[in-house]
Amino acid sequence: MSNKHRNIFDKIQNDTNIDPKDIYKVADSVKNADFSDEKTVRKLVRHLSKMAGKPVSKEKEDKIVQSITNNKVPMDMNALNQLFKK
Repeated sequence: MSNKHRNIFDKIQNDTNIDPKDIYKVADSVKNADFSDEKTVRKLVRHLSKMAGKPVSKEKEDKIVQSITNNKVPMDMNALNQLFKK
């Protein structure tokens, strides 16, 4: 794993207390998922929220789901952070 990726996973672990191995498990479980399907995306958002121990309000969940299903997910960390902080 490159230093850049290691730093990202370290930051995620520090911010959320989620082990990088668990992130890989989730990634493997959704690699063939249909991210245009609202039900699939909503289930993933709830699962990740539970893993992180950080509740997501219905309003925030709706915004995240809408962004993902409409393929409008920011690809840089700063923009992703802003999406989740809204």
